[in-house]
Amino acid sequence: MTKIPVYFMPGLAASSSIFERIALPDVFEIILLEWEIPIENESLKDYAKRISLKISRKKPVLVGVSFGGILVQEIAEFITVRKVIIISSVKSNLEFPLRMKLAKTTKAYKLIPTNLILNVENLAKFSFGDKVNQRLKLYEKFLSVRDKNYLDWAIEQVILWDRTIVDPKVIHIHGDMDDVFPIKHIKNCIVVKGGTHIMILNKFKWLNENLPKLILA
Repeated sequence: MTKIPVYFMPGLAASSSIFERIALPDVFEIILLEWEIPIENESLKDYAKRISLKISRKKPVLVGVSFGGILVQEIAEFITVRKVIIISSVKSNLEFPLRMKLAKTTKAYKLIPTNLILNVENLAKFSFGDKVNQRLKLYEKFLSVRDKNYLDWAIEQVILWDRTIVDPKVIHIHGDMDDVFPIKHIKNCIVVKGGTHIMILNKFKWLNENLPKLILA
Protein backbone atom coordinates (compact mmCIF):
# COMPACT_ATOMS: atom_id res chain seq x y z
CA MET A 1 0.00 0.00 0.00
CA THR A 2 1.29 3.46 -0.87
CA LYS A 3 1.73 5.60 2.21
CA ILE A 4 0.45 9.16 2.38
CA PRO A 5 3.50 11.47 2.46
CA VAL A 6 3.34 14.14 5.19
CA TYR A 7 6.02 16.84 5.03
CA PHE A 8 6.68 18.84 8.20
CA MET A 9 8.22 22.36 8.20
CA PRO A 10 9.43 23.82 11.53
CA GLY A 11 9.03 27.37 12.80
CA LEU A 12 11.40 30.33 12.51
CA ALA A 13 15.00 29.29 13.25
CA ALA A 14 13.81 25.89 14.56
CA SER A 15 15.07 22.51 13.48
CA SER A 16 12.88 19.59 12.46
CA SER A 17 13.60 18.00 15.86
CA ILE A 18 10.54 19.94 17.13
CA PHE A 19 8.53 17.13 15.50
CA GLU A 20 10.25 14.29 17.37
CA ARG A 21 7.13 13.63 19.48
CA ILE A 22 4.83 13.48 16.47
CA ALA A 23 3.89 9.90 15.65
CA LEU A 24 1.39 9.00 12.93
CA PRO A 25 -0.11 5.59 12.04
CA ASP A 26 1.61 3.38 9.52
CA VAL A 27 -0.51 4.61 6.63
CA PHE A 28 1.48 7.87 6.72
CA GLU A 29 5.11 8.58 5.85
CA ILE A 30 6.64 11.44 7.86
CA ILE A 31 9.26 13.50 5.99
CA LEU A 32 11.02 16.37 7.75
CA LEU A 33 12.04 19.59 6.01
CA GLU A 34 14.74 21.98 7.28
CA TRP A 35 15.38 25.68 6.77
CA GLU A 36 18.01 26.58 4.19
CA ILE A 37 20.04 29.78 4.21
CA PRO A 38 18.33 32.15 1.73
CA ILE A 39 20.09 33.38 -1.38
CA GLU A 40 20.79 37.12 -1.36
CA ASN A 41 17.61 39.15 -2.06
CA GLU A 42 15.57 35.94 -2.43
CA SER A 43 11.83 36.56 -2.19
CA LEU A 44 9.62 34.32 -0.08
CA LYS A 45 7.99 33.03 -3.28
CA ASP A 46 11.37 32.13 -4.81
CA TYR A 47 12.45 30.50 -1.56
CA ALA A 48 9.20 28.50 -1.46
CA LYS A 49 9.80 27.38 -5.04
CA ARG A 50 13.33 26.26 -4.13
CA ILE A 51 12.13 24.29 -1.09
CA SER A 52 9.31 22.77 -3.19
CA LEU A 53 11.97 21.05 -5.31
CA LYS A 54 12.90 18.98 -2.25
CA ILE A 55 9.36 17.57 -2.12
CA SER A 56 9.59 14.48 -4.29
CA ARG A 57 6.44 12.58 -3.29
CA LYS A 58 3.27 13.14 -5.30
CA LYS A 59 0.27 14.92 -3.70
CA PRO A 60 1.81 15.36 -0.25
CA VAL A 61 0.29 16.76 2.90
CA LEU A 62 2.19 19.87 4.03
CA VAL A 63 2.26 20.68 7.76
CA GLY A 64 3.93 23.92 8.87
CA VAL A 65 4.45 25.48 12.29
CA SER A 66 4.49 29.29 12.78
CA PHE A 67 6.67 30.81 9.99
CA GLY A 68 6.82 27.28 8.55
CA GLY A 69 3.02 27.52 8.24
CA ILE A 70 3.41 30.66 6.14
CA LEU A 71 6.03 28.92 4.00
CA VAL A 72 3.97 25.78 3.30
CA GLN A 73 1.09 27.95 2.07
CA GLU A 74 3.52 29.51 -0.42
CA ILE A 75 4.94 26.10 -1.41
CA ALA A 76 1.39 24.94 -2.19
CA GLU A 77 1.34 27.48 -5.04
CA PHE A 78 3.99 25.43 -6.86
CA ILE A 79 2.95 21.80 -6.31
CA THR A 80 -0.25 19.78 -6.15
CA VAL A 81 -0.98 19.01 -2.52
CA ARG A 82 -3.44 16.74 -0.76
CA LYS A 83 -3.82 19.05 2.27
CA VAL A 84 -2.14 22.06 3.88
CA ILE A 85 -2.22 22.14 7.69
CA ILE A 86 -0.80 25.04 9.66
CA ILE A 87 -0.16 25.02 13.42
CA SER A 88 0.40 28.14 15.58
CA SER A 89 0.51 30.24 12.42
CA VAL A 90 -1.60 32.63 10.30
CA LYS A 91 -3.56 32.28 7.05
CA SER A 92 -3.03 35.89 5.93
CA ASN A 93 -1.42 39.08 7.17
CA LEU A 94 -4.87 40.20 8.39
CA GLU A 95 -4.38 37.76 11.30
CA PHE A 96 -1.18 39.48 12.46
CA PRO A 97 -1.27 41.20 15.86
CA LEU A 98 -1.06 45.00 15.89
CA ARG A 99 2.64 45.04 16.81
CA MET A 100 3.49 43.19 13.58
CA LYS A 101 1.33 45.55 11.50
CA LEU A 102 3.05 48.52 13.16
CA ALA A 103 6.47 46.99 12.53
CA LYS A 104 5.62 46.87 8.83
CA THR A 105 4.38 50.48 8.71
CA THR A 106 7.29 51.89 10.70
CA LYS A 107 9.90 49.50 9.29
CA ALA A 108 10.86 48.89 12.92
CA TYR A 109 11.75 45.28 12.08
CA LYS A 110 14.89 46.62 10.39
CA LEU A 111 16.09 47.82 13.79
CA ILE A 112 15.99 44.35 15.39
CA PRO A 113 19.62 43.59 16.30
CA THR A 114 19.66 40.05 14.92
CA ASN A 115 23.33 39.63 15.86
CA LEU A 116 22.15 39.93 19.50
CA ILE A 117 19.25 37.52 18.95
CA LEU A 118 21.75 34.85 17.95
CA ASN A 119 22.30 33.84 21.57
CA VAL A 120 19.83 31.08 22.34
CA GLU A 121 17.93 32.84 25.14
CA ASN A 122 17.06 35.86 22.99
CA LEU A 123 16.35 33.68 19.98
CA ALA A 124 14.00 31.55 22.09
CA LYS A 125 12.09 34.64 23.23
CA PHE A 126 11.89 35.91 19.68
CA SER A 127 10.80 32.64 18.06
CA PHE A 128 8.68 31.13 20.81
CA GLY A 129 7.36 34.05 22.89
CA ASP A 130 8.21 35.28 26.37
CA LYS A 131 7.49 32.35 28.63
CA VAL A 132 10.77 30.58 28.04
CA ASN A 133 13.13 30.77 30.99
CA GLN A 134 12.32 27.39 32.51
CA ARG A 135 12.70 25.74 29.13
CA LEU A 136 16.00 27.09 27.82
CA LYS A 137 17.61 23.65 27.62
CA LEU A 138 14.77 22.56 25.38
CA TYR A 139 15.30 25.52 23.09
CA GLU A 140 19.03 24.98 22.86
CA LYS A 141 18.11 21.71 21.23
CA PHE A 142 15.32 22.97 18.96
CA LEU A 143 16.68 26.32 17.73
CA SER A 144 19.26 25.31 15.18
CA VAL A 145 19.46 28.12 12.61
CA ARG A 146 21.69 30.78 14.13
CA ASP A 147 22.69 32.56 10.96
CA LYS A 148 22.33 36.36 10.85
CA ASN A 149 21.46 36.42 7.12
CA TYR A 150 18.71 33.87 7.66
CA LEU A 151 17.27 35.72 10.68
CA ASP A 152 17.30 39.13 8.94
CA TRP A 153 15.61 37.55 5.93
CA ALA A 154 13.08 35.48 7.90
CA ILE A 155 11.92 38.38 10.09
CA GLU A 156 11.44 40.57 7.02
CA GLN A 157 9.53 37.83 5.15
CA VAL A 158 7.11 37.37 8.05
CA ILE A 159 6.46 41.10 8.56
CA LEU A 160 6.11 41.84 4.84
CA TRP A 161 4.05 38.74 3.96
CA ASP A 162 1.55 40.09 1.46
CA ARG A 163 -1.18 37.42 1.54
CA THR A 164 -4.56 39.02 2.25
CA ILE A 165 -6.86 36.40 0.69
CA VAL A 166 -7.16 33.24 2.77
CA ASP A 167 -7.10 29.86 1.03
CA PRO A 168 -10.28 28.28 2.45
CA LYS A 169 -8.79 24.79 2.07
CA VAL A 170 -6.02 25.47 4.61
CA ILE A 171 -6.63 23.64 7.91
CA HIS A 172 -5.58 25.88 10.80
CA ILE A 173 -4.83 24.49 14.30
CA HIS A 174 -4.26 27.16 16.94
CA GLY A 175 -3.82 27.34 20.70
CA ASP A 176 -6.03 29.65 22.73
CA MET A 177 -2.95 30.78 24.72
CA ASP A 178 -0.67 31.60 21.79
CA ASP A 179 1.30 34.74 22.72
CA VAL A 180 2.93 35.26 19.31
CA PHE A 181 -0.26 35.11 17.21
CA PRO A 182 -3.06 35.77 19.77
CA ILE A 183 -6.25 33.82 19.13
CA LYS A 184 -8.38 36.99 19.12
CA HIS A 185 -6.97 37.85 15.66
CA ILE A 186 -7.47 34.34 14.23
CA LYS A 187 -10.59 33.29 12.33
CA ASN A 188 -11.83 29.83 11.29
CA CYS A 189 -9.41 27.61 13.15
CA ILE A 190 -9.50 24.44 15.25
CA VAL A 191 -8.85 25.69 18.78
CA VAL A 192 -6.65 23.67 21.13
CA LYS A 193 -7.44 24.52 24.75
CA GLY A 194 -4.35 25.55 26.68
CA GLY A 195 -2.26 25.48 23.50
CA THR A 196 0.62 27.99 23.41
CA HIS A 197 2.85 28.99 20.50
CA ILE A 198 4.98 25.90 21.19
CA MET A 199 2.14 23.39 21.38
CA ILE A 200 3.93 21.25 18.78
CA LEU A 201 6.11 20.28 21.78
CA ASN A 202 3.62 20.10 24.65
CA LYS A 203 0.30 19.26 22.94
CA PHE A 204 1.76 16.50 20.80
CA LYS A 205 -0.75 13.95 22.16
CA TRP A 206 -3.64 16.05 20.84
CA LEU A 207 -1.87 16.42 17.49
CA ASN A 208 -1.02 12.71 17.24
CA GLU A 209 -4.66 11.86 17.85
CA ASN A 210 -6.19 14.47 15.54
CA LEU A 211 -3.79 14.94 12.61
CA PRO A 212 -4.63 11.54 11.04
CA LYS A 213 -8.39 12.34 11.12
CA LEU A 214 -7.82 15.81 9.63
CA ILE A 215 -5.62 14.41 6.84
CA LEU A 216 -8.04 11.63 5.93
CA ALA A 217 -11.23 13.72 6.23
